[in-house]
Amino acid sequence: MFMEDTYPFRGKYFLYVNLFLFILASSSRFASGQKWDGVVVAQADYQALRAIKNELVDFRGYLRSWNDSGYGACSGGWVGIKCVKGEVIAIQLPWKGLGGRISEKIGQLQALRKISMHDNVLAGAIPQSLGFLRNLRGVYLFNNRLSGSIPASLGNCPILQTLDVSNNSLVGSIPPSLANSTRLYRLNLSFNSLTGPVPVSLTRSRSLIFLALQHNNLSGSIPDSWGGEGNKSYLLQFLTLDHNRVSGNIPATLSKLDLLQEISLGHNHISGTIPSELGSLSRLQSLDLSNNAISGKFPSSFSNLSSLVSLNLGGNLLDNQIPEVFDRLHNLSVLDLKNNKFEGPIPVTIGNLSSINQLDLSQNNFSGGLPVSLDHLANLTSFNVSYNNLSGPVPSLLSKKFNSSSFVGNLQLCGYSASTPCASPPPAILPALTPQEAPKHRHRKLSIKDIALIAGGALLGVLLVLCCILLCCLMRKRAAKNQKNGKSVTKAAVVGKTEKGAPAGGAEVESGGEMGGKLVHFDGPFVFTADDLLCATAEIMGKSTYGTAYKATLEDGNQVAVKRLREKTTKGQREFETEAAAIGKIRHPNLLALRAYYLGPKGEKLLVFDYMPRGSLASFLHARGPETTISWPTRMNIAIGVARGLNHLHKKENIIHGNLTASNILLDEQTNAHIADYGISRLMTAAANTNVIATAGALGYRAPELSKLKNANTKTDVYSLGVIILELLTGKSPGEPMNGMDLPQWVASIVKEEWTNEVFDLELMRDAPNIGDELLNTLKLALHCVDPSPSARPEVEQVIQQLEEIKPDLYATSAGGDSGAKAPPTNED
Repeated sequence: MFMEDTYPFRGKYFLYVNLFLFILASSSRFASGQKWDGVVVAQADYQALRAIKNELVDFRGYLRSWNDSGYGACSGGWVGIKCVKGEVIAIQLPWKGLGGRISEKIGQLQALRKISMHDNVLAGAIPQSLGFLRNLRGVYLFNNRLSGSIPASLGNCPILQTLDVSNNSLVGSIPPSLANSTRLYRLNLSFNSLTGPVPVSLTRSRSLIFLALQHNNLSGSIPDSWGGEGNKSYLLQFLTLDHNRVSGNIPATLSKLDLLQEISLGHNHISGTIPSELGSLSRLQSLDLSNNAISGKFPSSFSNLSSLVSLNLGGNLLDNQIPEVFDRLHNLSVLDLKNNKFEGPIPVTIGNLSSINQLDLSQNNFSGGLPVSLDHLANLTSFNVSYNNLSGPVPSLLSKKFNSSSFVGNLQLCGYSASTPCASPPPAILPALTPQEAPKHRHRKLSIKDIALIAGGALLGVLLVLCCILLCCLMRKRAAKNQKNGKSVTKAAVVGKTEKGAPAGGAEVESGGEMGGKLVHFDGPFVFTADDLLCATAEIMGKSTYGTAYKATLEDGNQVAVKRLREKTTKGQREFETEAAAIGKIRHPNLLALRAYYLGPKGEKLLVFDYMPRGSLASFLHARGPETTISWPTRMNIAIGVARGLNHLHKKENIIHGNLTASNILLDEQTNAHIADYGISRLMTAAANTNVIATAGALGYRAPELSKLKNANTKTDVYSLGVIILELLTGKSPGEPMNGMDLPQWVASIVKEEWTNEVFDLELMRDAPNIGDELLNTLKLALHCVDPSPSARPEVEQVIQQLEEIKPDLYATSAGGDSGAKAPPTNED
């Protein structure tokens, strides 16, 4: 400025000279390039790409297309390279299994706008030369093994918008210069080993929308300078600082960020009180301050957080009574206040939280009774008030819905289990009799002889009972031995079983047995008695809203799956038997067959199914070791099988599943899919089915309209099917939010940014050259199924047709062999 003011001609001279030099450099840059397919490719860019390739380790051969001649670098021939007018603007090589390091020569790609090499095994440091790239807008290097510090030179990139280097091994402090870019809206440095304080400069950024610093070793206090000064607008919506070593107080200036949707400060060393100013954040949806040393009261200003969905204050030192602040929190679904020092009564207004499904008030000093209003929480799936000072009876619906672990540790609380009955009311006190009205009794002391006779009689009674028990045990053992040796007449002969084990007439009813109850058989590969079932060796496989599933091994070695339904959640016996009989007749190769059910003498209800040795699709996809891979044909066969089974339910049985998840899809030895839990809603009460819908929503499979409709239909089932197909394509679990989005939203956002190849599971990308079209077409179909508008979703029959067109070689080999329209044989075994 001084030079131009004092020597204006000289200032213009320098300007012209610089402009000339820039044009000259640009001309030489392109003049030294080569022309292929009508595209001029800069020689400097070609040399930089060669240097980058030389420092990478290409385990899978993705970079074979980067030939030494440079041919096709900017005409689509080189994988992962995008150009404009002969200059490289993007390097996109995610999920390629690349090792080695990123060359500093990347700084020669002067037109580079984006580098996306996430989800590889890259090591070494982040190149300092990235700071030379004035056009750089996006750096996506997350999920690698990068080390060293974050280059401060990145602050020299004036239009940098996204920097995501999360889940690496980076150390050192966060450079304050990163805030120099006035367009930086997404900064994700989480899951590293960064140290030092949070830079004050980040708190004053007017462009940041997403700031993720969780799971590091950051220390010091959180700056109290958020929002800067004055009435400027700040855009920050997501602030995650959990799992660090941050101390000090919660800054009150966070309240200036009126667009905040999520604050996560849990698992730190924060102390002091919760600023009441946070109650002004009307858009806040999630607040996590758990596992700190925060003290003081529960802020009454939180009643203004009308958008709040999740509030976690557990593991702190909060005390005093909780004010009645919950009337306006109609969107709250998670409330966690466990392990604090709260006292006094539980606010009655918690019963007004109609959307809540998780409530944890355990390990506090709450006293008084449980509010009856808690019985009104129909969506409640997780509840815990254990280890308080509560007293009195547990509301009836709560005691039926949750087991004793939700209530233990309250010595004066009763009615939540058979071992904690509530005392009967004391008898009415009659007026005392006058001496004249009182009958005259003579009291005689017991003699030693009388005492001896009473004691002897009691001992004789005990011995008699023990003898009876011993006799029964010997008889049962002998009967079992005879049955095993073929010496006794089995109940099969009495009830008319065929020699192969299938009941004559399609179903049989076996009443009684040594343990009582009633067993009803449908067709199946083998049969058993009620005693066989109840004496089987059982292993818990999982729990759901409906009940607990067991793997039962019978005495003869055969295995079945048994689901014990939750007590008092099923319909009455007559209606239950009618509905169970109808379900027991349903047969399809892709539906898990109901083989029998048992009604116990004390009201217990068991459902018996075929045992599927490979478990659920959820565990098959997400609980396997790194050495286990799942091929594309296997995934596609599962998708087609699920679609066929669902279509049979819709078209032939007029049944809406309503709870289709990867956990309810079981796999046999050949990994054929069998849909489970269909029709069970017909056995349950309305309240139990409401809980199932809520649980499906929490897991990420529920169609968005179900939050209002409450009733499932064919289109909501199609939505769940679409989520399952996305799960097969991406390898990601819908229950794990990705950057605040569910799985369909996340996939849609990736596709919108034209990074579609980043959606697919790394295992599938290995065969991308051969199955690329199949992957894309299946992805389009899945997104069609999860369309937010129910009317835009296809019917299941159309889904089957498109899947079979995408993968015609599976049409004849997968289970069923048709679109599910033709009924299979009665006994597919």
